[in-house]
Amino acid sequence: MIATLPPSRGPLSAAPVAAALAAAFCWAFSSLLWRRLPTSLSAARLNLLKNLLAVALLLPLALVLPWRMAPRALVLLALSGVLGIALGDTLFFAALRRLGTRRTLTIDAGGPAVTSLAGVALLGEVPRPAQWLGIALITLAVLLVVHQRAPREDQPAGAEAAGVALALGALACGSGGALLARAGLLAGGPEPLQAATLRLAAAALVMLPLLAGLPRAVQGPRPAGRRWPLALAATLLGTSAGIALQQTALAGLPGGLAVALLSTAPVMALPLAALEGDRPGWRGGLAAAAALAGVSLVAGLVGLPGA
Repeated sequence: MIATLPPSRGPLSAAPVAAALAAAFCWAFSSLLWRRLPTSLSAARLNLLKNLLAVALLLPLALVLPWRMAPRALVLLALSGVLGIALGDTLFFAALRRLGTRRTLTIDAGGPAVTSLAGVALLGEVPRPAQWLGIALITLAVLLVVHQRAPREDQPAGAEAAGVALALGALACGSGGALLARAGLLAGGPEPLQAATLRLAAAALVMLPLLAGLPRAVQGPRPAGRRWPLALAATLLGTSAGIALQQTALAGLPGGLAVALLSTAPVMALPLAALEGDRPGWRGGLAAAAALAGVSLVAGLVGLPGA
């Protein structure tokens, strides 16, 4: 067992809850920007690009703070970056291209349940009954949102099976990375901003030798200048701010509850749907209501008898 924590009693602190929800919104908005980015980069190269950009943005801020970190925390945070960011994000990008947004996010919606169960087994964190119900409502909301629209793209034979396998791998890596990051923070890790920088740096470093032998990407569309503002904005929101806020949530919340709140990104995308010509409809309204109720239960804002 990595660490043993007492079960949560009473309402959770507002700061990590707000950080988790803000991270979810950052990821939702950055996903919109990544989808608008014209690029011919592979999933791995795109992941490396965003990680290098994020490190460049975060490192000056992280160096200002004093670095106090236990060696065990350093190892756990670095491993979480390799597993959750280097491998997990690459698998997610690859699955996204084969399955489309809806089906990839449908599989990824299992994250709260997987992380909660793993948190019980590895971290000794047992959510209260009301919080289990909140996790279920959040998962329902995410499933309703990602089932809004199915992709209608022609796929070669075997692409769907490969995409499902990649999405399941991304789910496992993301959940494992979150638990390792949580354990690292509990083991005497640094400030959330520094933890995010360390995870991203570890992910970028481990990917460099893997990408060095690959053939160069085909020349992308022109003009190239239009791509960089989108890439920088998406990196700043989704990778830099999003992961820093994620570390704040993981430091202040049990792993399963943090991932449940972080998994509301598809629901956060509802206000942005009009920008893509998407109409959420009644499913979107039901998803928003379920997400609001779930977040309230997870955060302890609403109590249930016997909880």
